[in-house]
Amino acid sequence: MLKVDVRKPIASVILDRPDVHNAFNDELVKRVTDTFTELGTRDDVRVIVLAGAGKSFCAGADLNWMKRMVQYTREENLEDARAVGSMYLAIAKCPKPVIARIHGAALGGGAGLVAACDIAVAVESVQFGFTEVKLGIIPAIIAPFVIARLGPGRAREFFITGERFLAPVAMNIGLIQHVASHEAALDALIDSKVSQILTSAPGAIAAAKELIFGVTSRTLESALEFAAEAIAQARTTREGQAGMQAFLERQRPPWIEKNGS
Repeated sequence: MLKVDVRKPIASVILDRPDVHNAFNDELVKRVTDTFTELGTRDDVRVIVLAGAGKSFCAGADLNWMKRMVQYTREENLEDARAVGSMYLAIAKCPKPVIARIHGAALGGGAGLVAACDIAVAVESVQFGFTEVKLGIIPAIIAPFVIARLGPGRAREFFITGERFLAPVAMNIGLIQHVASHEAALDALIDSKVSQILTSAPGAIAAAKELIFGVTSRTLESALEFAAEAIAQARTTREGQAGMQAFLERQRPPWIEKNGS
């Protein structure tokens, strides 16, 4: 259901339900949540790559799970939705950078997974779509993550039409950052991003992610004060001190030496 392969300092998390295009159910949701929570605490992990086995990245919700949902009470639906929200939050707020490796299709909740990741790279033939309205429901739990990427104007169009679109459109609207012509090029792009991440300070990366969430949730004046507090903290950490000292002395910072880069 889920494969985790840690080859220090990179962790690969692979959705492994290829027979159903890696559609998720309540069990997979919990496993993904627990995995990202645990990987986020590991000092030997510097970057996480999220991928899918088989023909697709993720086709959204599992049909058998959806059949059970039809019988859920309102309270059961609330509990279920909150669990799914916790999965997306565990990915988005993970202190480690998360790269989505996307092939085949990323539909509904699968497209939400893409939006929750920090960097998304897709083969140009990938089909994306927020297809929930085709089923008479709405992309509710993924909305905070998708709207943060697309903006409300773009989200309106694709949430309302439920249409499918290819990777170049996904890049144009901001859902993904990079498009590759084939899977070998996809992996080369990911390797390039990983190399950049490994030359950056791990604590600073985690703080930068928190900075983005903190700034976007505040008014301008409040955001500036939040940012001032954040940089004051960053400059006085052991990592910040070591990094600035290494720069001034034209030396390699310790986190590069640690990984043998």
